[in-house]
Amino acid sequence: MASNGWGWGSLFGGGSAKQTKDTTKNAILGLRGTLDMLSKREKHLQNQMDEQDNVARKNVSSNKGVAKAALRRKKAFEHQLEQTQSQMMTVEREISSIETANINKETLDAMKNAQQAMKRIHGGLTIDKVDETMEQLREQHAVGEEIAEALTQGAVGTGVDEDELDEELAELQQEELDNTMLKTGSMPVSAQIQRLPNAAVGEPKKRIEEDDEEEELKKLQAEMAM
Repeated sequence: MASNGWGWGSLFGGGSAKQTKDTTKNAILGLRGTLDMLSKREKHLQNQMDEQDNVARKNVSSNKGVAKAALRRKKAFEHQLEQTQSQMMTVEREISSIETANINKETLDAMKNAQQAMKRIHGGLTIDKVDETMEQLREQHAVGEEIAEALTQGAVGTGVDEDELDEELAELQQEELDNTMLKTGSMPVSAQIQRLPNAAVGEPKKRIEEDDEEEELKKLQAEMAM
């Protein structure tokens, strides 16, 4: 069969469209690979935190220095875990943004291909008929832009309210305190410590950190005494 000068590859974008699809696919695959790596790191850090917590509990009475060192390592792992979880949220948002943008592009490409095909098929028609067809396509193009805009607005994520998280944490702490008081009939050592006067203004930061570590050790002792 003789060639007519433009094949299906020319009509629908050919190599350029394929290259774009490959780029989008590779970007999503790369992000999903990163997300999988971060997920494994999250589990690893959580295991490390649990391990150090167990070490602190085992040595809270017999070896105070070892217990304090374990708590310090646990804090470091906890900080890394928070960073990793934040990175995971960022990657997930990027994946969602790329997928949404790709849907918009596929929609617009399909409409562009339809317009190109109709121009070739209706090449022998009169100007009046061509104008009429183009007007209809412009209307559909406007509809497509409205749909794309709606999809984009729907993809905007909502931020996390830190104050709401703090309130929820305070409620959980109060609930735990109430349950402890119901079981033991007395206020835990940790709650009594929290009611002590604050440290004097200007006290060195190192002293404050040591007090925090002492408080965590006392919490562990109180839990193990129950």
